Amino acid sequence: MSEAPPVRKRWQIVDGVLLLDKPAGLSSNDALQKARRLFSAAKAGHTGTLDPMATGLLPLCFGEATKFSNRLLEADKTYAATLLLGVTTQTGDAEGEVVLTRPVGCDEAAVHAACARFLGEIEQVPPMYSALKHQGRALYEYARQGVEIEREARRVTIHSLEVHRIALPEVEILVRCSKGTYIRTLAEDIGEALGCGAHLTALRRTSIGSLEIGQALTLEAIAEVDEAARPALLAKPDALVAHLDAIQLDASQTDRILHGQAIRLAGDARQVRLYGPHFLGLGEFNGTGELRPVRLIVFNAA
Repeated sequence: MSEAPPVRKRWQIVDGVLLLDKPAGLSSNDALQKARRLFSAAKAGHTGTLDPMATGLLPLCFGEATKFSNRLLEADKTYAATLLLGVTTQTGDAEGEVVLTRPVGCDEAAVHAACARFLGEIEQVPPMYSALKHQGRALYEYARQGVEIEREARRVTIHSLEVHRIALPEVEILVRCSKGTYIRTLAEDIGEALGCGAHLTALRRTSIGSLEIGQALTLEAIAEVDEAARPALLAKPDALVAHLDAIQLDASQTDRILHGQAIRLAGDARQVRLYGPHFLGLGEFNGTGELRPVRLIVFNAA
């Protein structure tokens, strides 16, 4: 007697944003695929990655929300991080091999002083163990082969850096930073400023722009909800662009925008959220009295 063929997953049109509390040990793509299956979503994407070791806020986009997935890349982010002083690793975190151990001779005052040095606009050299590309290949691919690629320093901004706990050789910090900031690199640089080196042993992202970890759900919590009720757990697509100003259009203006036409409307050159009876997408003022559509959704969101 032959076995019955496996039941294929039936994908559905699902539109919205899932604020996921990613667990440690999963890559961002693994977390995305698990969440996608929970919602049976035909189309899904994420808004930027978290390292497998890291936990915390990972916004995932389904359906029409994927059109705005890159908008959070520009947003400031907040991280809670734990540093272990005195130990340097290949990767800058606990997943790499130890390459150097040094005595920790600093005190709490020195830790506070060292962290204060990194406030404001600073330069960071991106780590070799990163997804940045060189000649079409990720830097971590070269690193795994023992090849060192010269990297240019990049300017990033540390808006705030609070020391939450010191229990030497461990230090816990809370960092709010601009896009492109590597917390692993920041941990290493703080360690070097203290003369003993350091690496990350824990990292948790707690906010991206206006999105907060308190709004996020775990995969386990989602799985406990009846599948038919899960779409109600999703935020609307405009949650990804809440930092932009909103413009309410009348029926005539909405019709023109939805047909890809510009409308006469004064405003400074900038992108904005557009609303008719519901969220329409993004528009852009050109600074000369005209508003044109940039990215529109194709479903009726409440």
